[in-house]
Amino acid sequence: MQDSTKKLLTTRNIAKIAILSAIAFILMLIEFPLPFAPSFYKMDFSEVAVLMGGFAMGPWAAVVIEALKIVLHLLFKGTITMGVGELANFLIGCALCMPAAWIYKKHKSRSSAIKGMAVGTLCMTVAGVLLNIFVLIPAYVAFANFPLDAIIGMGTQIFPAIHDVVTLALICVIPFNLLKGIVVGVITTLLYKHVSPLLHR
Repeated sequence: MQDSTKKLLTTRNIAKIAILSAIAFILMLIEFPLPFAPSFYKMDFSEVAVLMGGFAMGPWAAVVIEALKIVLHLLFKGTITMGVGELANFLIGCALCMPAAWIYKKHKSRSSAIKGMAVGTLCMTVAGVLLNIFVLIPAYVAFANFPLDAIIGMGTQIFPAIHDVVTLALICVIPFNLLKGIVVGVITTLLYKHVSPLLHR
């Protein structure tokens, strides 16, 4: 752990992390809802930059980029969710990028990267469901003072089968995170080969 930290905290890597964090922050600003999920679940592609950093510098670099992205977002845009939305973005983003970067670090190849992103997508989906049920939605209700019935009602308007937090997570969060993981994975696969020479200098 200490050796990996020393390798990560070189001047060159710090500069790369700063640049990728800024790119991730900008990408996070370009967010949009999906028709099969309540509007507070918004898709963004900031994990593309995080994954690239993780592939180039390892899983801990991905965590740092993810964290700095959130800090920049809070500084420049603020929060309307008392920080709960930002916490969700950080935790679920790490659930995608850390496993992907770790698997790629063990064997650096295209197939390993794809395998890593597939595993990361599954981890993100599971983490998304569990975090929404046990942490994020309860925290949003407690800290943002938003009624739980209203949150569930937003899901019920889309899918009448939604009647509690568990059905909301299963019916909306699973497809949302699977789609996000697939789209982010495809974009990263298409771009990484062209960007990697810059990241490995």
